[in-house]
Amino acid sequence: MHLAYPAVLAALLFCVGLYGVLARRNAILVLMSVELMLNAVNLNLVAFDVWLRDALHAGQALTLFTVAVAAAEIGIGLAIVLMVYRNRGTADVDRLRDTAETGPTETGETPESTDEKAEAAA
Repeated sequence: MHLAYPAVLAALLFCVGLYGVLARRNAILVLMSVELMLNAVNLNLVAFDVWLRDALHAGQALTLFTVAVAAAEIGIGLAIVLMVYRNRGTADVDRLRDTAETGPTETGETPESTDEKAEAAA
């Protein structure tokens, strides 16, 4: 088998993943695109390991390490996305630029007006 076939497939996978990271707004789709990019790297590692006929199979060992890191990354990433979705009600990346809670100065209200609203509510 020629090295060009898996290299071209890996390049296409990486390009699709890069497009997904740059163009998508949903955090879940961005994480899936990162996984596509990691799989393209894994495909290259295994293809070059077979092509070089490495006795230690370093490419395959590094691929196993990359799969383990990717599994941990997707687990933590999904936990963060779910927590943000519960708190904010959206997983849109453009709306999540600011992770701090919206305070009175960010909404245009003065601290005095929020104190007056709290007194009126009580």
